[in-house]
Amino acid sequence: MNERNIRLELMYDGTAYHGFQRQKNGLTIQECIENAIKKLTGEESVLYGCGRTDAGVHAENYTANFRSFCRIPCENLPAALNTALPEDIRVFSACDAPAEFHSRYGAVEKTYAYRIFTGRVQNVFMRNYSWFFPSEPDLDEMRRAAAYFLGEHDFKAFMSSGSPRKSTVRKITDLKVVKDGDLFEIEVSANGFLYNMVRILTGTLVEVGMGERMAESIDEVFAKKERALAGVTAPAKGLTLVRVLYD
Repeated sequence: MNERNIRLELMYDGTAYHGFQRQKNGLTIQECIENAIKKLTGEESVLYGCGRTDAGVHAENYTANFRSFCRIPCENLPAALNTALPEDIRVFSACDAPAEFHSRYGAVEKTYAYRIFTGRVQNVFMRNYSWFFPSEPDLDEMRRAAAYFLGEHDFKAFMSSGSPRKSTVRKITDLKVVKDGDLFEIEVSANGFLYNMVRILTGTLVEVGMGERMAESIDEVFAKKERALAGVTAPAKGLTLVRVLYD
């Protein structure tokens, strides 16, 4: 049988994991799924992910692919893999992809959501999926500040150190700030993201919402490209990968 390139769509709760990518000193999503593939097929496969999510970050729709000679029909793969996976990781779709498909290099747009819970008392059911912020930011000011991020910019100031890139220019195609009761949600789509970019962007918007900086200050941050001028890095647990688009 010819080698297959199998594309998976999965979701996971990242609370118990040290991110997606394999680590020497901590359990990761990639390791769990590769172990499940080996248990199912007997093959040592490498799972290629659409991106690196950090420890504590979640995914609602995460795309990955691996190569295999297994004969299991795609319609049976999700259920088969899920029997070998922990309950906080689930594969919900599988298909045979073209040989050249790569979940990371083929992605043209990703969307992340960051959730902030602003109630007087922390919601225990949201504690692993949102940033608890007991003071309510100004929604209109956050939305006004969000407009400064739209389009193509050099996001060097909105990147944590430790992740060198050939270019720090990215294009944000959509950025929404919505409120539902005590829950704020920032949803951002772009052609790519730098290390901690969404979390730093979120921290900056919250600082604007709390009156700690002006929305107009974002232009200066872009111009000077200094990390110290941008906002705090919001906690990882509030971040979720929502979707990934391909041509």
